[in-house]
Order: sequence, then structure tokens, then C-alpha cells
Amino acid sequence: MEDSSINSFKEKLDKEYDWPSLYTFKFIVPKGKADEVRNLFSNHNTKEKSSSNGNYISVTAEVMVQSSDKVIEYYLEANKVEGIIAL
Repeated sequence: MEDSSINSFKEKLDKEYDWPSLYTFKFIVPKGKADEVRNLFSNHNTKEKSSSNGNYISVTAEVMVQSSDKVIEYYLEANKVEGIIAL
């Protein structure tokens, strides 16, 4: 991610949320990659749902985060998972 898009996202988060706040992360990953996303949220509950063909899995995690910086940190880590789509 470029610094300008990260800064823009941070501004939007700070405008929308009062920190700390419950934030919902949603991702779609190819089958077999859900464990990598689940590991990012190992101390939090995650929900998973397979696509109709079973090729993809959606992973949702609700996390109490302290700041927009922490949200961005989660997204940057998730971005390392091959084939991930953040919603």
C-alpha cells in the first residue's frame, strides 16, 4: 500500500470511529489460506463461511482495537496472505 492511501484510510477511520472501538475485519481467501488469516486473529473469535463452490472462504473477525494505526497494522499483515481480498 502506498503511504498516501494509508494516510487517507487512517483519516477515514479516525473520522468514523472513537478509539478504542470494535472493528469488523472481513476477508475472502482461497481455500487452504484461511488458517493464515485466522492466525492473525488468534486471540479473537472468527467466523468462516465457504463459497458455494468451496473454492473460497470468507473470514470475519470482530476485534476491539485501540487505534486506527492498529487497524492498519492488521490489514498490512493480512496483505501478506497470497490471494487475499479485504472487504
